[in-house]
This record gives sequence, C-alpha cells and structure tokens, in this order.
Amino acid sequence: MSRAPFARRLLTVAGVDRLGAYLVLRVEDPDGPQPEPGQFAMLAAEERWGGGEGERPYLPRAFSVARQRGGEAHFLLEDVGPGSRRLCELGTGERLWTLGPLGRGFTAPPSGRRAILVGGGVGIAPLAILQDRLQEEATVLLGFRDGARAEGAALLEQARVATDDGSRGHHGLVTDLLAQEVERDPLAVVYACGPAPMLEGVRAMCAASSVPAQLALEAGMACGFGACFGCVVPCRGGGYLRICVDGPVIDAAELDHVDAHAGAPA
Repeated sequence: MSRAPFARRLLTVAGVDRLGAYLVLRVEDPDGPQPEPGQFAMLAAEERWGGGEGERPYLPRAFSVARQRGGEAHFLLEDVGPGSRRLCELGTGERLWTLGPLGRGFTAPPSGRRAILVGGGVGIAPLAILQDRLQEEATVLLGFRDGARAEGAALLEQARVATDDGSRGHHGLVTDLLAQEVERDPLAVVYACGPAPMLEGVRAMCAASSVPAQLALEAGMACGFGACFGCVVPCRGGGYLRICVDGPVIDAAELDHVDAHAGAPA
C-alpha cells in the first residue's frame, strides 16, 4: 500500500479541464508516491484558504485520486461549498498543499472474474484510476443527477450512463443497471463509490445476491490519518471503522448499512 510522507507537499497546478458540471484539477507531482486506486489526498489552496469573520482557515478537503499520469495527479472537483469552491478557482501555475496518498485502496478481483465499476456523481473519480490499473476489461456503470453532470462520464471509457432526469442514457438509477449485470453474472466483483443512498443500494443488492463488493466511502475529515475520529462509521457486529485509515475502501460485508454521511455528494 502506498503511504504518503507524513508532511504536506506544496504542488503546482498544471492545468484545469472542464467536464460539464465538474473540473479536473491536474497537479504536477512527478516525484510523489504512486497512489493505489481508491486512495485519496487532503488538499488545501496555498493562498486564501479560509472564510468568514477573520478569514478563519478551512480544514483541508479529502479528494480521491482520479488518475496519475505523466507526472500529474488528477482530482475531480465540484463546487459544493466554500472549500471546494476555492479549489475550483485555482488556475494554472497556482499552488496547493497536498497530503497523500492516504487510506486503503481497492483490491483487484481474482483472475477470471469480471469487475463491475459503479459510480455516482463526483464519486466516479476513484473508478477512473481503477479502470486504468485493471488487467482485464471492466463493465462501467455511472449515474448522475442530470445531463451536465453526466458529461463527467468521459473520465472513464465505455461507460453506460443513467440519469435521474432521463437527459442521458437510462432514465433512473444506476443500481437498475447493476441489477441487470448481477443477474447476468453473479460471479462478478463490484466496486462502487458515490452518494450514500447509491452505496447502500449497491451493498444491499450485492448482499442479497452473495456478490462481493468493495465500497469507497467518503466523510468529512479533519486530519486524514486517523487521529481525530471524525470520519467513523459503524461496522457489522459492533465497533467503528475510521474511513481515513480503515478505508476509504471497505468490504461491503463489514457493514450493516451505509450511513447517510458516508457518501460522495450527489
């Protein structure tokens, strides 16, 4: 497992690409540790990282590594609050503090078993680097709220798309598409990241069909390395898991349910 140096690194923005409602922030990182699919980094702008009375500093924000290519690390951003908005404002040549890669990533499926990648909204990010690293072709199912967000599907290859408003692809939930694939191939292995209701739907469906699933969870984090216990989720049989160090990728069988706070923005 890739582990980050226990210190922040100041990196430079190489470029920003727009994908509909999302931005792909490309950061120069030729000497950084190679992330495993599913790992994340804590990001903070070098300048103007704060707001409110007295410009109180924001906490760093956790983002899955979407891709590592050509000496660059890529992150998928959406403006959903003041911290993410500031990161979305960054342009080429500006700098940001980065701590990562952190956490536990995905485990490749056994030889001969098909991987099904299921993503929702900005949660599609870690599935892109997973698709890059898999040795065999995977089935990709992505769900979005609307057509503008569905443009994010270009981050992955040969994706089937579902939209809530029917503006692109299947009119309905991405779990509708997953149900068809699980029925067709119950020996598949499912990899998912997205909003909590989607992840709970994936977890319940895979549990009912005895299909193994790995879920990449998200939660508000203060540190990213297990010290603050701000991102815990209850596990099956009692106790808690810290998403930042016990995850973010957690075997679905370890969970009774996916908490409402443990998913990506819709």
